[in-house]
Order: sequence, then C-alpha cells, then structure tokens
Amino acid sequence: MKFINLLKKELSELINAQMIFSLIFSLAIFMIMGNVMQSVTQEIAEDAVNPKINICDLDDTNYTKSMIESFKEKGSNVTIVSVTNDDYAAALKGSDIKSFVVIPKGFTDELKNGKKPSVISVNKIKSASTFSSFTGGTDGTTSLINSYISYELADQQGVSEENLKIIEAPLSVEDHTVVADKSAKVSSSTILGKISTQNMILPIIVLVLLMLTSQSLIASISNEKIDKTLETLLSTPVTRGSVITAKMLAAAIVALINAGVMMFGFSTYTKGMTSAVTSDLGITQAVTKTLSADEAFRQLGLNLSAMDYAMVGVQLFLTIMICLAISIILGALVNDSKSAQTMLLPIMMMVMIPWLISVFTDVNALPLAAKLIVYAIPFTHTFTSIPNLMFGNTTEFWLGLGYQFVIFLIVMFFALKLFKSDKILTISLNFGQKSRFKKSRKTTED
Repeated sequence: MKFINLLKKELSELINAQMIFSLIFSLAIFMIMGNVMQSVTQEIAEDAVNPKINICDLDDTNYTKSMIESFKEKGSNVTIVSVTNDDYAAALKGSDIKSFVVIPKGFTDELKNGKKPSVISVNKIKSASTFSSFTGGTDGTTSLINSYISYELADQQGVSEENLKIIEAPLSVEDHTVVADKSAKVSSSTILGKISTQNMILPIIVLVLLMLTSQSLIASISNEKIDKTLETLLSTPVTRGSVITAKMLAAAIVALINAGVMMFGFSTYTKGMTSAVTSDLGITQAVTKTLSADEAFRQLGLNLSAMDYAMVGVQLFLTIMICLAISIILGALVNDSKSAQTMLLPIMMMVMIPWLISVFTDVNALPLAAKLIVYAIPFTHTFTSIPNLMFGNTTEFWLGLGYQFVIFLIVMFFALKLFKSDKILTISLNFGQKSRFKKSRKTTED
C-alpha cells in the first residue's frame, strides 16, 4: 500500500497540466500537418489524373488548333493563356495559373520544313517548398505536345503506332528483387521506398521518447535533491528500493503515454500524406507500384508478425528502463538547477549517434571494428531491431536484446547502490569544487 501511494505521488508530479498541454499541443500539430499534407498530395493526385494544360497559342494555325482539340478529347483540362509583348509575368499576375507553355509563331512552318520546333516553358515560383515542384509544372504539357507531333510525323511517313512505341522505347526492363532465398517481380527502389516509409515512425518516436523520459527523471531527482525533499522522502518508512522502483515505474508509465500519443500522431500524419494519393490515383502507376510493393513484401517475407512487434516492444521497454536507470545516476550528480540540463547531454549523444548512423547506413555492413563500437551503444539495438527482424538477422536481434538486458542490470545495480547509500544526498559532479550539499550537511551536523 505504501508503494502504491508512493507511485501515485510520483505520477502526480510527472503527469501535470504542462505535460497534458504538451501532449494535446503535439497531437494537434500532427493532425494539422496531416491535413496540410493531405491537401498537398490531393493536388498532386488530381494533376496526375486530370492534367492541367495551360497553353498560349501564338502560332494560331489549323495544326496547333487540332493539337489542342486532341488534348481536350483525351480528358485534359485545357486553358488558353493570352500573352502580349512577351510579358509572361503579366499573364500570370492575379491568376491561379502557375505555369504555361507558349507555342511561338512559326511553329507549324518549322514542322513542315523538317526542322525541330521549339516551345517556351513558363513556370512561376512562389515558394521554396519541396512539393511546389510536383504541381503546376509544364512537363506534362510538353510531353503531350511531343507525343502528338511524334504520332503525326509517324503517320505521315507510314510508321504504325505500334512501331513508333517500339522506336521510342526499344528496351523493356523487368525488375526482380531478391531477399535471402526469396524473390519478387518488383523494383528494389519500390521496396526500399516502402521500407523507408514504414521504418520512419519508430526511430523518431524512440528519439523523442528517450529525450523526454530522461529529462523528466533527471529534473525530478535533481529538484528533490536541491529542494531537500529527497532527504525527507528517504527518511520515510519505505524502502529505498521501493522509492527508486516507484520513480522508474512512474516515468515508464509516462513514457508509454507519450509513445502512444506520438504513434497515433505520426500515423495520422502519414495517413494524411498517403490517403489522397491512394484514393485519387486509383489506376495510375503510383498506386500500382504501391500495391505491388505490398504483395512483394509478402513474397519476400518482409512483413513482420505480431510476435515480431511484441519483441520490438520488449526491446523498446528495455531501452526505456536503461535510459531511466542512467537518468537516476545523472540526476543524483546534479549540483544546481543549471547543471540539470547539462546532464542530459550524455544520453543525447548515446541516442543521436546510433540514430544518425542507422538513417544513413546499415550497421551490419560496417567494418567489424566500427560495427562493434556502434553496437556497444545500447540504444543502437532499438534502432536496428525492425530491420534485423525484417531481413532475418535474428542472431543480431537476440544478441542485442541480451546485451541490453545485461547493460540494464549493470546500470540498475549502480543506481540502487547509489540510492541505498547516503551518497545520494551529497554526491555531485563539481569538477574539484566542494559540493554545496556536503557543506550544507556538515553545517547541519555541527
């Protein structure tokens, strides 16, 4: 009963109005970002299904008029743009049109004379965003013009449409991807793209989660030590093992709450990014590749089972407990409120290094010496857990899980030993300066 009351006390200190507000604010940000990305991807999808053709026909001949009419018959949304005196900026001013293609005067005559005609591509840049280049461009328009001219010239010279397609693309490539002893008829870029999207969420959640968890526990220990409430807490009729267990369990519960909210937020965000594409590009190549990737994942054995996710969850829990045990030791070394933030740096470095390495390369492909150094950091095994299980590296996964368990026992041993001694009240990292806790304790004894 005393332990339950102690746990409630720790939870009440960690789950406060500030934490709840932060979670609500974070969730709101993810939902807003998801809605924004949904609108952007929906615009891209609409452009792919119903391409917008903005043309300024300065040539104004029967040939160009027939070409524009053929675009309309094929379902393109054609808009005629008026341009005077080569003032392209004036044509786009006050208009929603982002780009257009100008067919200059003499276009038809150049074709009749056997010359290669040219067109003018006009694009308006309004921002530096990544997705701005995917919408409103002139590539689709110029591609349609090229295709129309090619088929017209082929028809004039007696080349059939089937032969023209072979001339334009004489080589057909059939992609196959191999994973271990299984293969699938799909390109490796499609598989890698799906893997990158699927594995994007967990590393970010782990990164943020460990930062929040360690910061909250270091602040809790350091504040109680500085305010002298830790000494009062340790003098109560509760074992010190119960005190440290309650603190770690409370922090772990808060970490799991944060993880749940962040996973829900990230899933909402990624759903917003992909929902418009999957709904609006029903028969396009983009969705075909996505569906083939899903089937290929099953054929290649890359899908994780419920047991795999459960093992990843166990490894994530061990990672959190290691982080909490280290945070207790670091929190005990705090000498004042300013140094509490500095104590977070060792954990940040141990988390950031394996995260960045796992983003840019395969840890298992590193040279042996570098691989051992990276795997010596306990948090590395969490970032590599899903790829290891996905590609059948179960030996690396189980060795990593066992290594994390050993590290947890070692760190927890020192945390308990520190907490059960009176050094918890006097120890500090002061770089040669006499601890003010020791001074205060000596003055009290005198």
